[in-house]
Amino acid sequence: MTAVDLATLKRVGTVAVSPDEKWSAFSVTETDADTYKRSAGLWLIDLTKTNAVPVRVADTQNGSEHSPAFSADGNTLYYLSDAGGSEQLWTVAISANGENGQPVQASNLKADIAGFKLSPKGDRIAVWGDIAKDCPTFGCDKAEGGTGNKAMPGPGTGREYDELFVRHWSSWETPGNYSRIFSFDLQDGKLAGNGTALDGDLVGDSPSKPFGGGEEISWSTSGKGLAFVLRKADRNEPKSTDLDVYGVAISKGKPDPMPGNGDATDTLPAFSPDDEWFAWAAMERPGYESDRKVLKLLRKGEKEPKVLTGDWDRSVSSITWTPDSKALIVTASEVLDYAAFRVDIADGKVTRLTGKGSVGNITPLKDGSMIFTKKSLQAPDDIYRRAADGKVTQLTNINGRELAEIDKVDIERFNFKGAEGHQVWGQIIKPAGAKGKLPMAFLVHGGPQGSFGDSWSTRWNPKVMASQGYAVVTIDFHGSAGYGQEFMDSINQDWGGKPLEDLKLGHAAALKIDKQIDGDRSCALGASYGGYMMNWIAGQWPDQFDCIINHAGIFDLRSFAFSTEELWFDQWDHGGPWWERADPEKWNPIQHIDKWKTPTLFIHGEKDFRIPYTQSIMPFTYAQERNIPSKLLIFPDENHWVLKGKNSVQWHNNVFDWMARWTGQGDEK
Repeated sequence: MTAVDLATLKRVGTVAVSPDEKWSAFSVTETDADTYKRSAGLWLIDLTKTNAVPVRVADTQNGSEHSPAFSADGNTLYYLSDAGGSEQLWTVAISANGENGQPVQASNLKADIAGFKLSPKGDRIAVWGDIAKDCPTFGCDKAEGGTGNKAMPGPGTGREYDELFVRHWSSWETPGNYSRIFSFDLQDGKLAGNGTALDGDLVGDSPSKPFGGGEEISWSTSGKGLAFVLRKADRNEPKSTDLDVYGVAISKGKPDPMPGNGDATDTLPAFSPDDEWFAWAAMERPGYESDRKVLKLLRKGEKEPKVLTGDWDRSVSSITWTPDSKALIVTASEVLDYAAFRVDIADGKVTRLTGKGSVGNITPLKDGSMIFTKKSLQAPDDIYRRAADGKVTQLTNINGRELAEIDKVDIERFNFKGAEGHQVWGQIIKPAGAKGKLPMAFLVHGGPQGSFGDSWSTRWNPKVMASQGYAVVTIDFHGSAGYGQEFMDSINQDWGGKPLEDLKLGHAAALKIDKQIDGDRSCALGASYGGYMMNWIAGQWPDQFDCIINHAGIFDLRSFAFSTEELWFDQWDHGGPWWERADPEKWNPIQHIDKWKTPTLFIHGEKDFRIPYTQSIMPFTYAQERNIPSKLLIFPDENHWVLKGKNSVQWHNNVFDWMARWTGQGDEK
C-alpha cells in the first residue's frame, strides 16, 4: 500500500435510508489520481435485494453532490451541490425501480448552505450557514440592512477585535458572523419565502464550531418545533465548554432553553418517533471537553430528566432512536473499537451490537435490523446491515477492486501492566506473511483523550506505515478513550508522567510478545499530543529511537498557553491559566532540550491555530543550532491536519524517507 493509494481510495460520507426502507442513498468522495482533485457524488442501493449493485444518482459534470436525505414520501432525494456556483439545495426524483430524474435546484440563497434537515412531514426544512447576526435573511449585504464583514471595517485590511475568539481551528473569526439556522417552508420541493431565523436573541454558533453539524439539530415528530445546540459567543467562549440545547416553535421563532441544561456540554438532541421522549447527551464538569457524556431522557410535559446511562462507564458519541421508541442506539469507544450499543429506555440496559472496528451512520429499521457504516485497520468505510438476530451483511464494497490489489496486514491486540499496575492495551500491525526482522514504527496518538484503535484514518494510517516494511506498535496509554472515565481523567496535569511510563512498558511488552520486531531499529511518530510526546521523548527517552517524526507537536507549554485558541483545553489539562499553575514547567519539553540528540522531522500547517506552527519552528531552530539532524516540512494551506491529496502524498514521502534513512531501510543511516 502506497501513499497514493491512501490519498485516492474512495471515501463514503453521509448515508440516508428512505422512509419505506427500500433505498439507501450515500455520498462517495473520489480523488483524481492525476490531479488529486476531489469531488463527491451520490449513489443509490436497493436494500430489498441481495447483492444489489449501487448506481449513481444526480450526477452532474461540474458539481459535487453530498449530504443526501429522502423526502417524507421517499420519492425525492434532497442533497447539497455546488453545481450552480455555490452550495445550494437540490432535488432529484427517485422512481419505484430506482431510476432518477433530472436534478433540480431547490434553493437560490445568497449564502452557502452548510447543512440542512428535513422535517418529518416533509413540509419544512431547516438550513444553516455562516450569516451575520444582524442579517434578517439567509445572506444579505449592507444595502439590505446587513453589516457585511465586520472584521474588516476599512479602509485597510486590518481585522479589529476587542474580545476572544480572534481565530478558531483554521480560520480568523469574523465578528458578528455566526453559524445560524433558518426554517423555510417547502413548496413543490423548493424553498419558499425568506425563511425564519430560529436563534432569536441568542448570539452564538448553531451548529457549534468548528465541527458541529446535523447531529446537533432535531425536529419534533409533528414538525412544529425543533431542538438545536448553541454555543454562546461572548468573552468567556474560549474558556467554556457550555453548549446548551434550545427548543423553538417554528411559528414563533423564539427559542427557550430545554429543561435539564447544565453548565457543561449538552448536545446530540433527539426526539423520539412517537414524540413522547426527548433524549440528549450531557457532560457534568464545565471546562472539560473530554468529560463523560451520559444519556439523558425527558418525558413530554415533564421538567426533570432522568439519567439513563449513569452506571455505564462509557461516553456517548451519537444518538439514534429505534422506530418503536423503546430504545436508543448510541455509539461509544470501547477497548480499541468504536461500537454501537442499544440502550433500553425502560431500565437503561446497555447491549453491545457490533464487534471489532469503528461504526457510524446508524439507521435502525422497523424489523429490528440496522444500517451502518464500518471501517477498520484493514479498510475504509463500507455500508453494512445488522439483522435483528445479530447477523451482519456487507452491502457495499466501494474500494473492492483497489483493496484486492493491496496486501493485508496482520493485527494483534495485547495488554500489559502499565503505570500504577493498571491494564493497558496496545496493537501490533505488520505486513501479512512478512519474513525476517522488521524495524519498529512506534505511533503515539493525539487527543490526548483519543485512541489508536481498530479504525481507518486518511491521515495517520497504521496499514500504510506497516506496508513499508515496519512493525507498527500503538499503545492506548493513560488518558485514552474506551476504558472508562477514570482512566481518561488520569492524564490530567500528568502529561509526561503515566503516559510515558505506559509507552515504555508497552514498547517492552511488544518486543517480548513479537520476536520479529527489531527493537534496535525504530522510529517514534506522533501528532498533536503525540507530537508533544515526541518532544518529551526527545528529552526523557533520548537513547531509544533512531529517529523521531513530530507533526504539530507542542514544544513550549508556556507559549502554547498564550497562543492556542480553545483555552479550556489547555487550562483544564494543566490546572488553570499559566500564572495559576503550581508547577507550570513540570511537563514542559523545552526544559529538557539539553538532552536532545535524536534525528527529527518536524511537520506543521500554517493554518493550524490549535497548535500554532511556531511550535515546530522553535524546536527545528534549536536542532539546527545544535547540529542535530533535522528537517522541517511546512504546509501553507493545511491546518492541524493534512487534508489535500497532493499534500498527503508529500507528507508520506517525507515520513517514509526519514524512517528509511534512520532505521537502515534506506541507503544510509
